[in-house]
Amino acid sequence: MIHILLVEDSPTDARLLRQIFLRTDQENWRMTHVERLYEAINASQEDLKSGDSQIENHKQRRFDVVLLDLSLPDSTGLDTLKEYRAAVPNVPVVVLTGLDDEELALQALAEGAQDYLVKDQITIQLLMRAVRYALEREEILNKLRESEERSRQALLKEQELNELKSNFVAMVSHEFRNPMTTIRTALEIIEYNNDKLTDEQRTKYFDRVQNAIKQMLQLLDEILFLSKTEAAKLQYKPALLNLANFCSELTEIFQFGAGNQHIITFTYQGECSPAYMDEDLLNCIFTNLLSNAIKYSPEQSNIQFDLICQHGIATFSVKDQGRGIPLKDQPNLFQTFYRASNVHRVQGTGLGLAIVKQCVDIHGGEIQIESQQNKGTTVIVTLPLHHV
Repeated sequence: MIHILLVEDSPTDARLLRQIFLRTDQENWRMTHVERLYEAINASQEDLKSGDSQIENHKQRRFDVVLLDLSLPDSTGLDTLKEYRAAVPNVPVVVLTGLDDEELALQALAEGAQDYLVKDQITIQLLMRAVRYALEREEILNKLRESEERSRQALLKEQELNELKSNFVAMVSHEFRNPMTTIRTALEIIEYNNDKLTDEQRTKYFDRVQNAIKQMLQLLDEILFLSKTEAAKLQYKPALLNLANFCSELTEIFQFGAGNQHIITFTYQGECSPAYMDEDLLNCIFTNLLSNAIKYSPEQSNIQFDLICQHGIATFSVKDQGRGIPLKDQPNLFQTFYRASNVHRVQGTGLGLAIVKQCVDIHGGEIQIESQQNKGTTVIVTLPLHHV
């Protein structure tokens, strides 16, 4: 069934066109008639507006083709075509006019009309051919638009990948250079000044080497983790888990590492066990979040780690009293290699929160960050207790 919208203010011309269509196979045609441009636009958009008020898919359109008179009570000339095309860009238009004007016809085609018919020259064959060609041309144009959009998306993806590679090379070069320099310097001092060093000094330089190696291994782990998620090789392996014990043990580990520089407090409410989650992914999430809280907080500050379980949902929050995150940076925090503008000299790769987001997504959960600059940050992670 081909649904045609006839926009014609002349009753005589409208009746003539209806009679022409009546002489064809009526089962294949359906016609709607309006007399004004605003009625045509409203009729074309009726029942097709989605949540964003745009007709995005040509297959959803209400009319297959529009027969548009250029001289209407509320619009005349090419402006009629321009206004209709601007409001309804995805419906093919065949222009109707009483003027046999070749220049006007060319202008109409240039403005997006698929064909141009002079009323007193219309025959059944001519009208049917115009409608059929209009539909065919519009289908070809739609395929070209879709192909163009695919090409554009592919180009954008390639540009993103190129930028990602550049950022990766720059980040790896920078993040590996620092620990490698530390290792080389410390070993050279030990090698050439060993007999002059005290045991305390040797221990200090060996500690620097160990910390630098630890930093590089952490970077390699983060890169390998991201490569697995990008290649869809990261497996979700849930098992029964006592969440309160898990969080309590993790807090003890971080408190031991922080010494007396930070106070890390863990609390929980509700019935949190048994939970069915991937312990390795949870460890990745909260190791990153607690590390960030410590890294960006002043000494002697408090870090609060809370867990609330209710209605089958576990809500975790990590709250610090650190430097906070500028508002302009917050929408980009989960992008790979992105770091907030106020991190200054604090070491980091910009991979941590991207990894956290991947782990949360795999668990079927959500993550939210609330932060004010110089007042601290709260990261809230909600996960279903039983995600299969």
